Amino acid sequence: MSEEVTSTRPKKNELWEWIRALVIAIILAFLIRTFLFAPFIVEGESMETTLHNNEKLVVNKAIYYLGDPKPGDIIVFHAEKTRDYIKRVIAVAGDTVEVKNDQLLVNGKVVEEPYLAQHKEEAKKQGEPFFTNDFPPVIIPADHIFVMGDNRLNSHDSRAIGPVAISTVVGRAEFTFWPVADIRMTR
Repeated sequence: MSEEVTSTRPKKNELWEWIRALVIAIILAFLIRTFLFAPFIVEGESMETTLHNNEKLVVNKAIYYLGDPKPGDIIVFHAEKTRDYIKRVIAVAGDTVEVKNDQLLVNGKVVEEPYLAQHKEEAKKQGEPFFTNDFPPVIIPADHIFVMGDNRLNSHDSRAIGPVAISTVVGRAEFTFWPVADIRMTR
């Protein structure tokens, strides 16, 4: 007759391993969300047709540890104490930006904006003479950027709030992940 001996030690070790793995996973998730990547929900239509209201996207928080935002980047920044905005970087420190006759000029040179083509077409069909109203030259101060929404007729951006301090930038939008049918890179 054989005798069975059951030990509680392996079960205690297994429980301890599960707890340890769970704690490590929570710490890693916290570190990744705090320093590397974070989800963001687009609120409003200021970035139409590039981004749509209620889309969910991933923001790369680590990218600007290595360098400053560049023209064309779509960024999230702290616009107010309780609200973040998402806009496109148009100009950086030292640049002069203005709009004349519906053309964006940075340092006196016309900037091509292919992401506005559909909007400009719709504005013309609706009898709007310009998609982006003229504004006089603005010189971007050190450690600041000038941002604008892609939906220029419906965007509260640097034209109203002024240049944005780089210290308020959360990160660069990388890709949308919701709705699943619209997963895509944002650049």
